Amino acid sequence: MPTIRRLIAATDLSDASLHAVDRGFELAARHGAHYTLLHALGLDALGPLRDLLGDEAELVAEKAIQHQFDALAAVAGDPARNAGVVADVKIEPGLATRVLADYAASEQADLVLVGARGASVLSRLLVGSTASRLLRKCASPVLVVKKPGRTPYRRVLAPVDFSPGSLATLRMAAQIAPDADVLLLHSFDVPFEGMLQYAGIEQAVIHRYRAEARERALRRLHELAEEAGLERGRYSVRIEHGEATRHILDAQTECRCDLVAMGKHGTHVTEELLLGSVTKHVLSEADADVLVVVDRRGPTLPPPFSGEDFV
Repeated sequence: MPTIRRLIAATDLSDASLHAVDRGFELAARHGAHYTLLHALGLDALGPLRDLLGDEAELVAEKAIQHQFDALAAVAGDPARNAGVVADVKIEPGLATRVLADYAASEQADLVLVGARGASVLSRLLVGSTASRLLRKCASPVLVVKKPGRTPYRRVLAPVDFSPGSLATLRMAAQIAPDADVLLLHSFDVPFEGMLQYAGIEQAVIHRYRAEARERALRRLHELAEEAGLERGRYSVRIEHGEATRHILDAQTECRCDLVAMGKHGTHVTEELLLGSVTKHVLSEADADVLVVVDRRGPTLPPPFSGEDFV
């Protein structure tokens, strides 16, 4: 079982990004973890000032950086939000996506927290390509915090595709929300179902294969939960036929889940594809915080299809 020892929260000091800071304080207090608040200044905080102010640019920049540092230190030192946790404060030049990923790697962070909206770079986190870039670059699990809250999560939705990263995602979710109920959700399709229908295969046959696929998924969900250390009374299962995104969003709303835990595959040139449209849609549309856990081993290909399966 993973242990959360090092947490990093990125903030641009906007109200929305401070939701991530507050969630980080809650987690750091519960786990006794080392906690760092990180603020990125942008591509080059000095460049425009040098062009405009000449020799005075360095002094003005120093004052601006000190102002941001003091503001961040005030947040860290606020007893109304820090839960008694003493957090480090870091101000770094560069874009938030690159700075955060590099710093998380150097510190071997167990979890990185970011706000869903912000006043500057983070303002495009869920509406543009910034979320994809951050999740591509960051090898640590990322918790995208959408809701204010200093109390523990109560109900976790864990969409499961049985890829190698599913177990790591469940274990990390259990660390972040150790007292929450967990809903395991699997969405499935019968392989080549459209082709079978086009070929005139009887609906009774297709329905039988759906039932068998459902039973296999049910067994695997219980096996995965047991391997992740979830007790039977703590989790429930839900198996749906069809496209995953809508099932995930519907389940999150219907069951009032305040955390969605998902996996993504490792970092290489096809990462944009491996992040996947399902994860992107859930990040954008779910009315809950979203945990994304990296599986560095990459995707598992499905077993080869044999026509004998339908004889």
